[in-house]
Amino acid sequence: MSQPAGTWALRRLVLAPGTVAVVVLLWVTLPVWLLAAAALSPLVPGHLRALRILWVAIVYLTCEAILLVVMFGLWISSGFGWRLRTPYFQGIHYDLVQGTMWVFFHEARRVLRLRIGTEGPAPDAHPGRPILVCCRHAGPGDSFVLIHTLMAWYDREPRVVLKDTLAWDPAIGVLLHRIPARFITPNPGAGGEALEQQIASLATGLDENDAFVIFPEGGNFTPERRRRAIDRLRRLGMERMAARAEEMMHVLAPRPGGFLAALDAAPEADVVLVAHTGLDHLVTVADVWRELPMDKQIVMRWWQVPRAEIPAGREARIDWLFAWWERIDDWIDANRP
Repeated sequence: MSQPAGTWALRRLVLAPGTVAVVVLLWVTLPVWLLAAAALSPLVPGHLRALRILWVAIVYLTCEAILLVVMFGLWISSGFGWRLRTPYFQGIHYDLVQGTMWVFFHEARRVLRLRIGTEGPAPDAHPGRPILVCCRHAGPGDSFVLIHTLMAWYDREPRVVLKDTLAWDPAIGVLLHRIPARFITPNPGAGGEALEQQIASLATGLDENDAFVIFPEGGNFTPERRRRAIDRLRRLGMERMAARAEEMMHVLAPRPGGFLAALDAAPEADVVLVAHTGLDHLVTVADVWRELPMDKQIVMRWWQVPRAEIPAGREARIDWLFAWWERIDDWIDANRP
């Protein structure tokens, strides 16, 4: 997760304190923002839509600022970063994330009337075993919902593979450089082998309450990304996989390299596959503005596959992963709101 010195300085010395300053200013000028949102609310559809979106944004930014301040204190108390990577301080950071996400989701669910339901066996169906969690990627915030669910409901400590663009979020960028995680480039080009090595390193040494989380599609579903994924398979000469991908209408064709690397690096882990509906049709900013505050139900479907049922051999595992993505696509088609 190394980064250029200039990028590190921008994120740590400019964006992080800048976020805290913006939040302080936001709270000082809060009456002005509330009056503006109240005046705007009658002009847009939905009950108090502008006020509700404003409040959720304020809560999110406030959580970010508090996280940054607390993590700065932890950096000092760890000996100016000397012991940040020890199990003691990593445990504190996991507790900090779980508590902060509980506060944010409590408010978001209350204000946005958001409900989260689950189907299938929970990922603690086999307690005492590490798990590799493969989730579809669609809609704003689905990774946050998944991580919150794993931590708050099932007491798992996630190790997450995320797109490198998320490192520009000040709190996420600081936090995920202190606990096991990897920021990756979805299209690494010639660096694909090195990328798989990074993922394998992250998946090594999972213990009984760890959950390695990866999104094999590499990005949120959109029709254009679906088309590009199919074209990419054809350029690579994988006509059979491209034909299978064309039959899947709600998911992107999975990129198996990272998942297979994690599977080899964690031979004792079961696999959990996750599908969800409820946020997948929110693609553009206009979609989010129009529909996010309304009554929503996110349904998460879990499938847990014991390690003994996963085939051996790279080609067999790729076929197995595609078959599961076809099953996920069928479930989404039957359960979309």
